[in-house]
Amino acid sequence: MPPALLAFVRCLVICRQGATAIEYSVIVALIGITIAAALNLAGLKIQNVLGVAGNAMI
Repeated sequence: MPPALLAFVRCLVICRQGATAIEYSVIVALIGITIAAALNLAGLKIQNVLGVAGNAMI
């Protein structure tokens, strides 16, 4: 781990505001993962629907 990043992580762990920042970043990461998974599933379903429609036109 680079020294600057290590120092930043230490600061986040030591100061009280860092705990809040870490909590918010975990929440944002979980929301991002959820959105990515939802878009992935929706994309697969849309691709399937469009594939069936395209095959019906042939």
